[in-house]
Amino acid sequence: MSITIWHNPRCSKSRQTLALLEEKGITPDIRLYLEDTPTIGDIDHVLTLLGRDPRELMRTKEDAYKENNMGDESLSRDQLIQLMHDHPKVIERPVVINGDKAAVGRPPVDVLDIL
Repeated sequence: MSITIWHNPRCSKSRQTLALLEEKGITPDIRLYLEDTPTIGDIDHVLTLLGRDPRELMRTKEDAYKENNMGDESLSRDQLIQLMHDHPKVIERPVVINGDKAAVGRPPVDVLDIL
């Protein structure tokens, strides 16, 4: 089974998580999620695997979060997922997916639980 990382090479935690996987002998499929935006289905699936609400996978300090009023409590799950798709920079990174398990690499060692 392949392991995928939603990766942003400009992010230190993302780089550290990728390095940790490689140290464990894992060559993951690297999805540069800012260029290859996850589909709405992809985001919904990852949220389900993580057992999280959309806001728990959002970077609330990003300009796009504020500019698009993503903190509005009246927004539904579907609306938030659509916003995450439209503005992938707000997606917390890195996300590592291994079959029916996923983890956010914050801290990077958190991904070891799903390997």
